[in-house]
Amino acid sequence: MDILGMLTKQLSDPKALEELGRRAGARPEQTQQLTQSALPALLKTLQKNASTPEGAKSLNKALEDHKNDKVDDIFSFLQNVDTQDGAKMLNHIFGSKNEAVQKDLAKKAGMDTNQVSTLLTQLAPLVIGALGNQKKEQSGSSDVMNLIGGVLGNFFKK
Repeated sequence: MDILGMLTKQLSDPKALEELGRRAGARPEQTQQLTQSALPALLKTLQKNASTPEGAKSLNKALEDHKNDKVDDIFSFLQNVDTQDGAKMLNHIFGSKNEAVQKDLAKKAGMDTNQVSTLLTQLAPLVIGALGNQKKEQSGSSDVMNLIGGVLGNFFKK
C-alpha cells in the first residue's frame, strides 16, 4: 500500500479522527469531512507548486527534511506534531491563498477557520512526512512531479 493510502486508512479510524480533532475542538465527523477535502487540496497545490523549478527544489528539500518522520504510527505522530512547522508548511504550500483555502475548507466541513487552521497545521506535516517517506522508498527519486502525480492517481482511484 502506498504511504498516502495508509494515511487515508488511518485517518478513517474514529480514534485517529478524535486525536486529530482534539486540539481543534472538532468532532470526529467534522475532522473526517475536513480531511477528505484537505488532503486533495494539499496534494494538488503541492503538485502545482512543484511544476516550477524553484517550487520543485523547495519541495524536494522539504521531503528530504521529513523523509524519516514516523507517519506510520499516526497516534504517536499527532501527539508529537510540530504545529509551528505545520503553519510554515501551509504558508509555503498555499502562499497568499492560505486564508482563502482555509475559509473554503471551513465552509465545506461546517467548522470555523481557527479549527481548520489547527487541523491543517497537523495534516500538512503528516502529508509532507508521508511524501518524504514515499520518496525515500522509491530510492530518493528526484522527480517530485511524478511522485505526487502517482500519489494523487492512487488517492483518486479510491
